[in-house]
Amino acid sequence: MSKTNLGKNQITEGIIWKQLLIFFVPIAVGTLFQQLYNTVDAIIVGRFVGKEALASVGGSASVISYQVVAFFTALSTGATVIISQFYGACDSRNLHKGLHTSYAFAIIVSIIISIVGWFSTPWLLGIMNTPSDTMDDSVLYLRIYFLGIIATLIYNMGSSIMRAIGDSRRPLYYLIICCVLNITMDLLFVVVLKMGIAGAAIATILSQGTSAILVTRSLMTSYNMLKLELRSIRPTLSILKSELHIGLPGGLQACTYGLTNMIIQSAINGFGTNTTAAWAAFGKMDLIFWAISGALGTSVTTFSGQNYGAGKMNRVYKSVRISLGMSLAICGTILACLMIFARPLFHLFTTDENVIEIGVYMLLYIVPSYSIYIFVEIISGALRGMGDVLIPSLITIGGVCGVRLPWILIMTPIHHSISTILISYPLAWASTALLLIPYYFYRKRKMRRKTSGGCLLCADRSKA
Repeated sequence: MSKTNLGKNQITEGIIWKQLLIFFVPIAVGTLFQQLYNTVDAIIVGRFVGKEALASVGGSASVISYQVVAFFTALSTGATVIISQFYGACDSRNLHKGLHTSYAFAIIVSIIISIVGWFSTPWLLGIMNTPSDTMDDSVLYLRIYFLGIIATLIYNMGSSIMRAIGDSRRPLYYLIICCVLNITMDLLFVVVLKMGIAGAAIATILSQGTSAILVTRSLMTSYNMLKLELRSIRPTLSILKSELHIGLPGGLQACTYGLTNMIIQSAINGFGTNTTAAWAAFGKMDLIFWAISGALGTSVTTFSGQNYGAGKMNRVYKSVRISLGMSLAICGTILACLMIFARPLFHLFTTDENVIEIGVYMLLYIVPSYSIYIFVEIISGALRGMGDVLIPSLITIGGVCGVRLPWILIMTPIHHSISTILISYPLAWASTALLLIPYYFYRKRKMRRKTSGGCLLCADRSKA
């Protein structure tokens, strides 16, 4: 593989809408393929093992595994932002330190999560009111998943670093390879060898291990300015402190989301296996929205981070406007398709008509409100790229802890219905957006007063 030419940086110099689109598409497709790991598990076990297996893979176990990865991804955002800013400022020395600090951090955290996750799995599933007929399979699936978590975290860290310097294509290629591998092994282990839940979990971690190896190899061989050296993997405390300063608020935000999602999953479990299975299937369907929305958020974070580092604030603000327009158009189309094809989509996961009816009701009730979240994703992504994470994270946490969590804890026991649970989502998103949007414009005005377009991180200050 030839060396990547890092001489001309299109993110800080090219046409914004075109570069955003070029950068976004591989991330979006890659994220979709990454989500396919668990979705394929759910489809195969749901069709070939049963609805109890679907509830095991896609219910409480899925919520816990997703929240662990979400927490780490949010925490590692600090590394992504710092590296993108160093790259935009052409600081190769700190770029090298940031890379190896990030990898060391991923390895240390993965070991801790594996140990804690293995021993806490039965307790976590128990407090989430996991149905008794799915408990054993859920424990088995989640424990195998935790054993392979190092592969997931290394891939997420490595691919985030590659995207931070503008390379979003290689992570996509690697995920396509590994997703095909995952599907093949799922069919072999579950359908042919009849390994059930364990087969689905093993197929997932083996596939993710392959993607981690490919990303690591690419960082060791494919870039001129950025090169991973295994013997240099160690934390630089000053860099780690900067990364955690940015990443910890996001990690705390992910924890609050995780807490509320676990409480919501517990409430859903209280309605029985049919509702749990329907919620599990719906959770796989709306992943396409979260993948696209998250990819646009990642894109604007990288764009704002590199242009902030280069001192080109006008490009930062323009990228926000363009990203909002793109997200509303693309995500709006996805939401419309989910509503139109709701019933056929649920038939992919199960043939149980009771599960399908509950799932269609859930989808049609909540999906229209997803458009509110688009503003939260794009604006918080832009602020994160500029290193402003504390206030946006507190605003988001306020929307979750101040609105969604009290609603679930107070209103659900009073009105014991699925709709009472579902409405907590748009209420939290709307309250967050109403605070976050004015804060963004406040920061924009403040930044314009402080800077005149010069580089914010380099001594060489030039007009944008």
